Amino acid sequence: MTSLLARLQTAALVLALGLCGSATLARPAPELVLQLATGDNDARIAALGTLAASADPDALPLLEALRDDALKSRGGNQAVIYDGETARDAITGKPLVPVPDDLEDVMTNNRVTVALDAAFAAFDLAAPERATRLAAVRTLQESGDPALLPLLDKALATEKDPQVIDLLRVAQAGARLHHPDRATRLAAIETLGGSGAPGARAQLGSLLEKNGASFVEADAAVREAARKAISHIDTWLEIGEIAGGLFTGVSLASILLLAALGLAITYGLMGVINMAHGELIMIGAYATFLVQNLLRTHAPGLFEFYPLFAIPVAFLVSALVGATMERLVIRHLYGRPLETLLATWGISLVLIQGVRSLFGAQNVMVENPAWLSGGVQVMSNLILPWNRLAIIAFAILVVMGMSLILTRTRLGLFVRAVTQNRQMAGCVGVATPRVDTLAFALGSGVAGLAGCALAQVGNVGPDLGQSYIIDSFMVVVLGGVGQLAGTVYAALGLGVFNKLLEGVAGAVLAKITVLVLIIVFIQKRPQGLFAVKGRFADN
Repeated sequence: MTSLLARLQTAALVLALGLCGSATLARPAPELVLQLATGDNDARIAALGTLAASADPDALPLLEALRDDALKSRGGNQAVIYDGETARDAITGKPLVPVPDDLEDVMTNNRVTVALDAAFAAFDLAAPERATRLAAVRTLQESGDPALLPLLDKALATEKDPQVIDLLRVAQAGARLHHPDRATRLAAIETLGGSGAPGARAQLGSLLEKNGASFVEADAAVREAARKAISHIDTWLEIGEIAGGLFTGVSLASILLLAALGLAITYGLMGVINMAHGELIMIGAYATFLVQNLLRTHAPGLFEFYPLFAIPVAFLVSALVGATMERLVIRHLYGRPLETLLATWGISLVLIQGVRSLFGAQNVMVENPAWLSGGVQVMSNLILPWNRLAIIAFAILVVMGMSLILTRTRLGLFVRAVTQNRQMAGCVGVATPRVDTLAFALGSGVAGLAGCALAQVGNVGPDLGQSYIIDSFMVVVLGGVGQLAGTVYAALGLGVFNKLLEGVAGAVLAKITVLVLIIVFIQKRPQGLFAVKGRFADN
């Protein structure tokens, strides 16, 4: 009796294990499982298309096994899932003990990988997250598999998001591009042509391909419609490229403007050639890095807002360093430009080495918060990153703030007075040494703001400022020494012109061309775009 009871318990345990094992395995049609494991690549692609069209959740474990290289073939007639330790029949779910030693890997190519991605995307069409559905539709657009039409129709009937609906219609048109009905094909061509998407262009191009001496698409009217649609897409892609170049140029201009604004004060208004200006930018970037780490460690709930805390910190730290430089070194070198240049160059080397000693020679990582990650898609080939848009808006705010300080505050009045006539300003009671220190601190603080912004778009390292010091001087000289408006126009012109020229001549040749043009311009107009009357203009 005891022996019979033990056997029944063992049988129940084996049955339970079998049921558990089979519950975790896919239950699609056995022939599809065998196609994936033992068929050729064309057979695998056909099987993946069928599984994607069904969107059966039971097929997900099988697809995951194929993706993770856990699906194996045995003897050319059996599909096995092997996780590295245990093996089970992919159709029945029965464990294979011991693990067979004749398992063969399933070899796939890029076409199979694309079909596998489309199969996973088919399951994501019903995901609650909008971003997941968007990514899924974009993947299915590239597939163009007619077998997906019922799935796309079903998703279109339940989808509420306008952008996802538009993408679903484009994917639907791609799947109908080879429909037997001529009117359906023409409607699909019109939809694809209106999308302006590069993937739609490739799909339309398939209608113009030849199979031997004849076209894939036999109807001449359909081919002509495809040509017109391709031409329309090409026009929109060109517009997108031009708009992207302009946006990149404005983005670069905003960075140059932030880097040059501080220099417009220290060099333009005070006449100091500050070769350490780039290092003040670098200090602002490292201050941002420190604020990020402090909030992540001590106030993780505020981490998403760390740039807002880093802005005043970067300004104050760089302003303090700049004021110290002016008090200890630069104050004793006014009117001696060569000595000032050499002294500030030495200070820049000291600052670089000091940062290397504190933080190491390698770049440090500054993360974008979630609200500065990603971007907004304006056209099919134009995405505007949020961090770049934020820097453009930030640059505008900084320019407005600087303009208000220089034109509406007591400090601004004193700075302009000292700039235009230092001796007379001193005679009427202006403390010119104190104004020099405050103005230099203000320019240095703005450089720190530039470093805070640059930390969101590039690497932060000891040599960060070296990449912008020459461009900053070019912006200030081109705009007109001491002119805030000239600095804005020069930064915008240089940024946009440089990026548009890069698309034609390359980055290096574009930089050389811009430098030569600036030299020629300064030869013809030494005062820059806007002339200013300052302390040196009277001499």
